[in-house]
Amino acid sequence: MRGLFVTGTDTGVGKTTVTAALAWGLRERGLEVGVMKPVETGVPAGAAWPPDAALLAEAAGAADPRDLVVPAHYPDPLAPWIAARRSGQPVPWDHLLEAAAALAARHPRLLVEGAGGLAVPLDATRTMADLAGALGLPLLVVARAGLGTINHTLLTLDYARARGLAVAGVVFNGFRGSDPAEADNPAAVAELTGVPVLGRLPQLPPGAGRLYARLSAHLDWEALAGPPGPLGERPG
Repeated sequence: MRGLFVTGTDTGVGKTTVTAALAWGLRERGLEVGVMKPVETGVPAGAAWPPDAALLAEAAGAADPRDLVVPAHYPDPLAPWIAARRSGQPVPWDHLLEAAAALAARHPRLLVEGAGGLAVPLDATRTMADLAGALGLPLLVVARAGLGTINHTLLTLDYARARGLAVAGVVFNGFRGSDPAEADNPAAVAELTGVPVLGRLPQLPPGAGRLYARLSAHLDWEALAGPPGPLGERPG
């Protein structure tokens, strides 16, 4: 399986918009991609598609069945294990893996967006880190731009390494220009960890429209989709 597992230093850091920006950018470069949100919580009752999964599918332009793109979804806006337990429907671990394999068979690369951070539980014994490991995809870590992100990002990267997960890079999201820490945080994280920074994305106003398309321009496409990159064409 080839692609990226998009995780974050926390919830609400912009994983969905970054994953959509990646999918859009790949399409713009003529590179086909599948998208997946294995578990989505906080899904409104009666929604035809869970909103995050719908945004990813729109950005990728992929016509995959909903049950492959988002195999599990729950109404409560909670961690997957808690939301699943409240609903009486456990997270279907085997089905998540089967759906990812089916999407990988349909597409040459796959973007998988996790829920929350790596330690978020799927059940009493498995976390998002376990899912990333089972899929065998390198991580793209989405981090906040401002003050506090060095601590959160280093903790996430240390945890990933302790779990034996490969990290392709970090994307910093939400630059506002008003926080003096923003100017130095990306270089500091790269220097302290040796992990490349693959994007510096601005904070765009709500309702900006096609948010993912506008953010796509701020990703390092040479590193992401060049021949050595995790999303590029393989030589040969």
